[in-house]
Amino acid sequence: MNETTRKIIIDPVTRVEGHGRVTVQLDEQGKVGNARFHIVEFRGFERFIQGHPYWEASLLVQRLCGICPVSHHLAAAKAIDQIYGVDPENLHPTATKIRRLLHYAQVFQSHALHFFYLASPDLLFGLDAPVEKRSVGAVALEHEELARKGIQMRQFGQELIKALAGKKIHGICAIPGGVHKTFYPEERDYFLAQNGKPSVDTMIEWSREVIDFMKAYHEQHFKWLDSFASYPSGHLGLVTDDGTLELYDGRMRAIDSSGEITLNDVHSNDYLKYFGEGVEKWSYMKFPFLRHLDRNTGWNRVGPLARMNVSDRISTPLADAEMSEFKAYTNGRPNNHTMHSHWARLIEILHCAELIKDLLNDPEILNEVDRAKVNRRPEGIGIIEAPRGTLIHHYQVDEKGMITKCNLIVSTTHNNEAMNRAVQWVAQNVLDQQKEISEGMLNQVEVAIRAFDPCLSCATHAMGQMPLMLTVLDANGKVVAEHVKGSS
Repeated sequence: MNETTRKIIIDPVTRVEGHGRVTVQLDEQGKVGNARFHIVEFRGFERFIQGHPYWEASLLVQRLCGICPVSHHLAAAKAIDQIYGVDPENLHPTATKIRRLLHYAQVFQSHALHFFYLASPDLLFGLDAPVEKRSVGAVALEHEELARKGIQMRQFGQELIKALAGKKIHGICAIPGGVHKTFYPEERDYFLAQNGKPSVDTMIEWSREVIDFMKAYHEQHFKWLDSFASYPSGHLGLVTDDGTLELYDGRMRAIDSSGEITLNDVHSNDYLKYFGEGVEKWSYMKFPFLRHLDRNTGWNRVGPLARMNVSDRISTPLADAEMSEFKAYTNGRPNNHTMHSHWARLIEILHCAELIKDLLNDPEILNEVDRAKVNRRPEGIGIIEAPRGTLIHHYQVDEKGMITKCNLIVSTTHNNEAMNRAVQWVAQNVLDQQKEISEGMLNQVEVAIRAFDPCLSCATHAMGQMPLMLTVLDANGKVVAEHVKGSS
């Protein structure tokens, strides 16, 4: 590698949402030392929500993102319910079911978006595929049936969100102590009946098919799926009292890389006792960790892979059977294979489809909802499992109901350390093996990051596009190569 600075433009970054930069530090022998994933823009959402009345929070925070607005809407709504004076167990049962239905629709469509649109080109065409093949368009041309089903699965989830919240993006469902509207029979029947379009039963069938596709892919490509960006880590997610996977309202459980419990089913209201947030000068994204451990050992992955690891079972039968097979792959031990996140994500797609069917067939989903009476409190905390992992919203208000403090620990923030470890793995295992940085090597950095389905805009509240840059520094800190993907 020569000592002159070279620059190759990466524009646009493919299939990663947000704005980031990668720096690789070489040692005196020219080998990879540190590799860091920087988030380099900042918007300060936690600050400018201050001064707004608390009942606006669940609407305002949706503007964090156009990909996962429902997750922020519902996490905020759970926190605002507490400020309003209603704990989750005291919310009207139909209101809870409508919110859950909205949440499962969001997880379903978001997972479909990530797997079919963003991740499938990596699996179908390989790490060194030409740039023009790294898109859902190429998938549609060469794997038409898979792409069609993926597009229609996401459409199903988006249409269900629209029916419940009025819009596919930035709609309104939850209000303090209740829901904005009830679910009407004709709306419900639209998703149960075929009528020339895929129904919820079709979604379950297609979810099972894509899991079978993923398992067959694993059988053929297990060597690189098991090894690529694999490293020990902790795992964090929500579970019920009996250890069942819970996406909407559960207790926080964390385990270490060997399966030992490091956070034993903690209530959401106590999260501040257990979580700290580290800060680094080279990134605007914080680094959450468990206080009773330390910054180096107390970090956790979150998201589908972590949820499979911390949970003992799944409440729906088809997904539970798939989870058993998933856990058997590692003989019941924690699965630390980053690329297995895609398999776990598809099991959750099936789980959500089953949950959606159960709720659509529940007669209570059509009941009128009586809104609880206000009994205002000064503080509220809401935690749910967003598609990308554990999402925490925490608000404090003054005597007039104005927000005075907001703290958000977003799923991708939890995964910050894990993504940095993945980048480090690629740098040490790929960059060290190449004389020059190639397009394929840059794509492998993205593949490792993309497995986490990151939403960097949510995590850093950043504005702008994402020109993911890779800078190589020698042992003295001198730039010897700088790559901004996509240029000649």
